[in-house]
Amino acid sequence: MPAGGSFDVYQLTGEHLAVRDAVRELCAARVAPHAAEVDETGEFPKASYEALRAADFHAPHIPTEYGGAGADALATAIVIEEVARACAASSLIPAVNKLGTMPLLLAGSEELKRRYLPPVARGEAMFSYCLSEPEAGSDAASMTTRAVRDGDGWVLHGTKRWITNAGESEYYTVFATTEEGISAFVVEKSDPGVSFGAPEKKLGIKGSPTREVYLDGVRIPGDRLIGAPGEGFRIAMRTLDHTRVTIAAQAVGIAAGALEVSRRYVRERRQFGRPVAEFQGVQFMIAEMGMKLEAARQLTYAAAARSERDEPDLTYFGAAAKCFASDVAMQITTDAVQLLGGYGYTRDFPVERMMRDAKITQIYEGTNQVQRIVMARQLLKD
Repeated sequence: MPAGGSFDVYQLTGEHLAVRDAVRELCAARVAPHAAEVDETGEFPKASYEALRAADFHAPHIPTEYGGAGADALATAIVIEEVARACAASSLIPAVNKLGTMPLLLAGSEELKRRYLPPVARGEAMFSYCLSEPEAGSDAASMTTRAVRDGDGWVLHGTKRWITNAGESEYYTVFATTEEGISAFVVEKSDPGVSFGAPEKKLGIKGSPTREVYLDGVRIPGDRLIGAPGEGFRIAMRTLDHTRVTIAAQAVGIAAGALEVSRRYVRERRQFGRPVAEFQGVQFMIAEMGMKLEAARQLTYAAAARSERDEPDLTYFGAAAKCFASDVAMQITTDAVQLLGGYGYTRDFPVERMMRDAKITQIYEGTNQVQRIVMARQLLKD
């Protein structure tokens, strides 16, 4: 897979195109056929995970020195985009593995990286991210989960909410308040005192479990601290700068899948003796969907390039890509349902599922209202 380095975001390298082709072929054969069933049952997409793991697409961002594929940020975005094109719930496997491990990559000790990244790279474990709480969503700094020193270790108490792949993941990056401020820790599923709530009953991405994570006197050794005490909030925000790009990629993929279904349908569906694709009103809708999808993709790729280089304007580009792409995904999937008419409103076609899946991209990893605040602050600061 393409490794880190500079590249022209407006001309994908041969390696990036090869990654796209490989993921698309894999997803057509082994992910898309299960997407409707995963949505219907609400069960974790194990078949998709096995397929992605076998091809090294489950956590492509992990560097080669930790046993990973070493994909750069753009290649990782392409992987997530292509998986989301087939099944949005499955795309959260590579996306959340990146979200959970990014704090380690940004601030973890070498010992911590070598302990926890290789199992994820091998597909033996997944990694989730625990920031939100029942009373601390957008206002993450108001969290009440606490970590108290206990000898050479820490004891954690609290509840984390809206945790993607909770219960399925083996490892969790947990943010908690300490005497020094918010700090970040690695918690293992098997640690005594860790438990999970019932799966949330959601509008979309039903195959990706969302649960509360309960920390009841969870004692962990001191070497599971990520970075220094009190650095947790900065680590959390830096992580989101990078991973909002992955949500943008997911949104682009969902929108691309909906547009493809729409294009096929309007060429085949006949009314008044001819394909509905010949009607100007339909053509205007398809044209606008294609235009906005490509604008969202280019902004997402530009943000991915900045993520790879960790550029100073990443905060702005990450927020802009996530906000714009998710708004576009919601519009394109809604228009796709409209173009398919009554069929679009049924489960006979995937666009109603795509519309439901698209909605969450406007909400998680910071609502789009929060993204606009982030962008405005970046634009108005000195």
